[in-house]
Formats: sequence, structure tokens, C-alpha cells
Amino acid sequence: MTSWLELPENTPFPVQNLPYGVFVHGGEAPRVGVAVGDQVIDLAPLAAGAGLDGGHVFEAENLNPFMALGRPAWSAVRSWLTELLTHRGERGLVESHLLAAADVTMQLPFEVADYVDFYSSQHHAENVGRIFRPDADALTPNWKHLPIGYHGRAGTIVVSGTDIVRPQGQRKAPADAAPTYGASVRLDIEAEVGFVVGTPSRAGTPVPTSAFRDHVFGVCLVNDWSARDIQAWEYVPLGPFLGKSFATSVSPWVVPLEALEAARMPGPQQDPEVLPHLRDDEGWGLDLSLEVRWNGSVVSRPPFAGMYWTPPQQLAHLTSNGASLRTGDLFASGTVSGADRDQRGSFLELSWNGSEPVSLDDGSTRTFLEDGDEISISAWAPGADGSRIGFGSVNGRVLPASPG
Repeated sequence: MTSWLELPENTPFPVQNLPYGVFVHGGEAPRVGVAVGDQVIDLAPLAAGAGLDGGHVFEAENLNPFMALGRPAWSAVRSWLTELLTHRGERGLVESHLLAAADVTMQLPFEVADYVDFYSSQHHAENVGRIFRPDADALTPNWKHLPIGYHGRAGTIVVSGTDIVRPQGQRKAPADAAPTYGASVRLDIEAEVGFVVGTPSRAGTPVPTSAFRDHVFGVCLVNDWSARDIQAWEYVPLGPFLGKSFATSVSPWVVPLEALEAARMPGPQQDPEVLPHLRDDEGWGLDLSLEVRWNGSVVSRPPFAGMYWTPPQQLAHLTSNGASLRTGDLFASGTVSGADRDQRGSFLELSWNGSEPVSLDDGSTRTFLEDGDEISISAWAPGADGSRIGFGSVNGRVLPASPG
């Protein structure tokens, strides 16, 4: 499938992708766009000019009104856009609504309703277990029976490019007699993949794994910034709180699930067998390749294909008690890590809790993040017709802690 548009070679946004985002251009109000090559399709005036039913949802300042329409509408709009971009006769209609990506400012793509973060990489969980519990089993007894997760803070989710102020909080190292309060000295990242809910569900009604495609609109990248020293002191007995809630960054583009059909692969072998409500008979493993850059240096390439728990299982688990879904819910995979050192998705693992410094291209070394450091996480997946589906990137720079 080819487009009449002249697309840059190896673009992350071929016509097989068509991710959605929200942009600002020329001082106008935010509205919905679609990325193709190095341009953005301004959907609101295009839909109005074509007389597209329901096209007013693209005038909104976030994707929520469109996502709430459900899968039939998502599929119809995707088919419409594909036809416009692959039939030369539609060129005149589309061209006047193309904007250079360099001329727009991307916004948070959706209004986040709730945020849940999982812990679904066995390699990551085992690494963390070996670091903090060297004399015990690397995995906790429940880990292979359910996708472990925590409910995060939706209000501090920010779009890529937003600066991250170093958090402050209580910390107590093992050798300290008492806790102190101050700026985190063990600031970390977690390279993750996020799943954005479009269609809500009713309270009291669990969502089965088979309904994953009916509820999940698309996929984005996530950097779950983590203050490891604050986290270590606070997390017993209730889990992550202030060490996580200060900021979570997401990529500005949401890739539709339909764009990832060619990236689907069989789910992992799970032993012991999971309980019936967590069985993922359709298989929703995804062949995604992530890349983590630290001040421009590639330090890790985590493979999402190795995740133990699948996105449908995560969705089923988070609703298994009857909790409802809302349009704009975000659930993240948890840190993506592979078996090799250069596949670890957090600096806690990459530096082995600070004992193995990471070398950057400029000759400097790091264990955890320093002020001024910049992080970029990107990802690719195989697409239809031999294309490559890109997710763009989620970027952030660390600023010093606020005074006072």
C-alpha cells in the first residue's frame, strides 16, 4: 500500500501507521491530528470539508470524544484516511489540510481518567528481586498468578518534552539512623508501553481478555520516572506512592491497535497455568523494539516481545474485581527488560543499583540521573506490507529540585 504523498525514507509514520495526537498551530486552539511522514493531517477541517459524520470530535482539545465512539468509528475513520492518502484523486481534498510537523506543538493527546502501572516483565522483576532480596526467591509467590500493579496518579502524567523537576521526599538509607527530607539522589526511568482505553465499561462487570480490542483504542510510550530512594523507604507495606507520583511522561502520538496487527505474536508460555479469567486465548504478544537514549547515547534496547503478562490479561485483571473502565484510562506494561544487560529498561537494573556505572558516548559515566540529563525512549514494530510502525519518542530533561 503506497501513498501519493512523498514520505521520507524510513519514516516512523508511514500510511500503514496513522497515529493520532493533539496539536497547536499558529496560536489556534488545540485539535486532533494524524501523523503521516513529516506532516500532520489537520482532521477537523478535513472532516468538515468531506462531510464526515461525527467529524466534529476532531475539534476537541483531546482524543477522548473520538475514543468514546468505539471500535466501529475508529475503524471507519482509519479506512477513510487510508483511502484519502492512497487514492491520487483525493489529493486536492487533503493537501490543503497538511501541516509540517516541525510547525506544530504537540499536546497531551488524551485526558487521563485513571492510571494503572503493571510489573509484567519477568526479567525486570527477577533483576529487582536479586538486587533487593539476594537471599530469597527473586519472584514473589504471587508473581506468576496475577499481573502485579499499582494505581498511579493521573494528574501528573505529562506529554513528551515536558521538563521533570527532581522530586523531594523522605529517604532513609540502610545505614542511616533516621530518615531525612530532601531531593532524590537516585532518580531513575522506566521504559514502558502504555495502552489507552477508549470505550468504557460498567461498574461491577469484569472485562474479559476477549474484549481487549473493543475497549483499547491504541498504544503509546511511557516513561515512569522513579525516585528509588524515596520509593525504597515508603513502599513497605503498601507499595509505590511519592516515589512515582511526581511525573509520568507519555509520547504525543497514540498508535491505533489496528496498525499493530502485523506485530502480533503468540503470548508467552505461562507456568503455572493461569486462572480461567486471565486466559488470553487470542494471544496478544507484541513484537515491539524499544530504544533508550541517555544524553544521546543508546544505553538499552528492551524487547517488549518477552513480557510475561499480555495487555489483555492486564486489562482483565484490573477490572476483575468489578472496577469500571473510563474513556482515557491508561494502563502501562511496567518496565520492559530483556535477558541481556543492554536490554534492561531501568537504570536501577542497568547500573545494578549503582554498583556498575553506565558509560556514555562522551566518556562520562552515570548510575542514576543527574540534573540536566535528557532521556529519550522510542520504539518500532513491524507493520503491514513490510512497513515499520514507529511510536515517535517520549523525551524528558531533569531539572534541579525546587528551592525551599
